[in-house]
Amino acid sequence: MSLAVANSEAVILSRAIEPHDGNLSPDAARSLLQIKLPGTDRRRLHELAEKAAQATLTSEEERELENYRNVGRLLELLKSKARLSLKNLPA
Repeated sequence: MSLAVANSEAVILSRAIEPHDGNLSPDAARSLLQIKLPGTDRRRLHELAEKAAQATLTSEEERELENYRNVGRLLELLKSKARLSLKNLPA
């Protein structure tokens, strides 16, 4: 694996967040699971995804779509950690 791939944004975030370490408090985990994009952002993301599928994105829209993807990856990592934290609660 090249150094660039080993230090991609997603990999760096994963190392920082440690999504496989379920060490969040139950309240913190539940709070993280409540985070979601507002409706206006979800609609814009859908619009950009459709344009990407049709290969009609402008370069500015490509950057915008990449920003949404980056936020999505961050939220996925945080929510993965939150779900694992809740799963690991004593019964």
